[in-house]
Amino acid sequence: MFVKSVDNEDIARLPLAAFEGSITVIDKPGKDFEHAIRYLKTKSILGFDTESRPCFSAHQPHFGVALLQLSGAEKAFLFRIKTLGMQKKLCRILSDANILKIGAAVADDIRGLQHYAKFEARGFVDLQKIVWEWGIKDKSVKKMSAIILGMRISKSQQLSNWEAESLSESQQKYAATDAWVCREMYKCLQVTEKNPLTPEEMAPQPVEHNTENNG
Repeated sequence: MFVKSVDNEDIARLPLAAFEGSITVIDKPGKDFEHAIRYLKTKSILGFDTESRPCFSAHQPHFGVALLQLSGAEKAFLFRIKTLGMQKKLCRILSDANILKIGAAVADDIRGLQHYAKFEARGFVDLQKIVWEWGIKDKSVKKMSAIILGMRISKSQQLSNWEAESLSESQQKYAATDAWVCREMYKCLQVTEKNPLTPEEMAPQPVEHNTENNG
């Protein structure tokens, strides 16, 4: 049985974890791309995520999806969509109902990818929409990882430039981990007994207004 929620102090005490397999960055069609497609097609469950260059003001343009991450247990592939494009073979994986793609808030990611190429998204699982069945109320990847896997993942690269000429080792590790950890959470849930939240537990908590310093 999982706890419903976890705070940042509890998370800070957990061991730091990251993807330890091989990471391949792909920015053009070719040998690495074909290897990635062959590997991904053989998997029934993949971790899924995307990254976009962050906007720090309302006047900045929306940069769109820069990176698509797909991960198995031992290999992760980072597709640089701005230079690679949404290749047909990649779209077929995202349209394959027999390959589960596990992520969080996947609808936004899918829309971002469909901006580059129209494909029918099949086989996607959104952890944010199912964790309530196991009694979990928190929805962020950071908090769900802590609750389900008992691990702390770094978010230090979240607001880095995902359109940089080359991705740093830290960026690659972060991006691979975000996809991989979604896969690991899903697999853990599948072997854990469900304990659904009640409607009362699922209801948002009322906001407490502090009026002491409003003068």
